[in-house]
Amino acid sequence: MAEDMGIYVFCCIQTTKEKNFGTVEFEGEEKEVFTVQHKDAAMVAVKAPIKIYHPKKKALMTHQQVISRVMDSESSVVPISFGNVFNTKEDTQVLIENLYPQLEKLFVEVRNKIEIGLKIVGKREWLEEQIIQNDRVKKKKETVANKSEAAGYFDRIQLGEMARDFFTTIQKEIETTIHAPLDRLAEASQVNETIGEKMLLNGAYLIDREKEEAFDKKVNELQRWKEYVDFKYTGPWPAYNFINIKLKVEAS
Repeated sequence: MAEDMGIYVFCCIQTTKEKNFGTVEFEGEEKEVFTVQHKDAAMVAVKAPIKIYHPKKKALMTHQQVISRVMDSESSVVPISFGNVFNTKEDTQVLIENLYPQLEKLFVEVRNKIEIGLKIVGKREWLEEQIIQNDRVKKKKETVANKSEAAGYFDRIQLGEMARDFFTTIQKEIETTIHAPLDRLAEASQVNETIGEKMLLNGAYLIDREKEEAFDKKVNELQRWKEYVDFKYTGPWPAYNFINIKLKVEAS
């Protein structure tokens, strides 16, 4: 039985004309990437099966590939979260109409802006060396070593808390010495929750396209930290961390 076809959306752009962004392999077939229009707002979309789309690696990469292609030629790109598919073009136009008051503001906010991501991950040897050199941690480790497992129970808890506090201190230092200089070059920035025990910074920066070179230069200047940490620098992306269109689309 043939699947019902609908409209899968990738992002929204500001334009008064219908546009075509070539083709993309989607669900195993070459699909035309077109726009669905309402006033000067348009969803970039393909015709696709109406179903639940699971966030597998290839599907996520295709979603981002289309958005990146659109960013190459469009100045105001509002990304839409993965997996949104609507029954018809008419339904998609109703969606844009409902979102239009938000989109009008967002188009201005993201015009000629890109998002850059920066994750700072501490090298294990350096982190362990820093903790060992801390006098309070060193004394507490000696106390734990001289007690039985039962007698040293609470001391071990305190030792773990000390290590976490010390790690937080290093994170704050990274925010001051790396994040703060980058924040001054950005239109906006956001420090997201870190992932894993070694990540010291998970930053997102909204910058003007014209300042991308200056931002890159500043990141390179901060590479003096590379003896102690690894830099994971990504982008350019659309402004994922600086808009809340995702929940609004789902609510609509």
